[in-house]
Amino acid sequence: MVENKRKLTPAKNGQTRDRILDEAEVLFARKGYHAVSVREITAAATCNLAAVNYHFGNKQNLYLEVFRSRWLPRASRVHNSFRTSLAANGTITPSAVVQSLAQAFLDGPLTDTERKRHHQLISGELAQPTEAFDLVADQVLQPLFNNLLDDLRAAMPYEIENEQLALNAFSILAMVLYFNLAKPFISRFTGYAFDDKLKARLINHIVDFSLNGLAANPKEHGK
Repeated sequence: MVENKRKLTPAKNGQTRDRILDEAEVLFARKGYHAVSVREITAAATCNLAAVNYHFGNKQNLYLEVFRSRWLPRASRVHNSFRTSLAANGTITPSAVVQSLAQAFLDGPLTDTERKRHHQLISGELAQPTEAFDLVADQVLQPLFNNLLDDLRAAMPYEIENEQLALNAFSILAMVLYFNLAKPFISRFTGYAFDDKLKARLINHIVDFSLNGLAANPKEHGK
């Protein structure tokens, strides 16, 4: 009987750890790091305070682990979706770059629930940065931005200064992120449900608007 109990213990520990992470993510996303207490997390996860100390050491470590084990994998899925879509296009063009990026964010691999928590967590970091921001910047934001810069540089039909290219990339990324974040407002303003048809329309708009901003549309050059 003692032997069986020992075999069950790691599984139970793993379940408790995952449950704490799940509830912590929901609370941190909804209220922000500073407004959430460990007691509130353990109450939601139906465990005692010692469980947080045992698995994570303290609240800050728990918060960082939410980003490591929840936020970063989701971000990787979006980034991989972007790269896979762009590779499938064959020849890299400005249109293909922008469309692949917009597609990955607006109609990519995340569910609506995952997308909401993802954005809430990073919004909290942008408002009040913690160590998690450095983690996100180093492992996700900088690599994504560098990829976007390299892709645009390779796709542009003419030479462009690095500073201008960076500003263009920021503008494209900002537009993609805004359309992804502003779904309720877009639906309310347009009167349309945020369905596949509207997503496709928005992706096409982002591409057209970006190409005009880049002056990379073949029509602009008489091609």
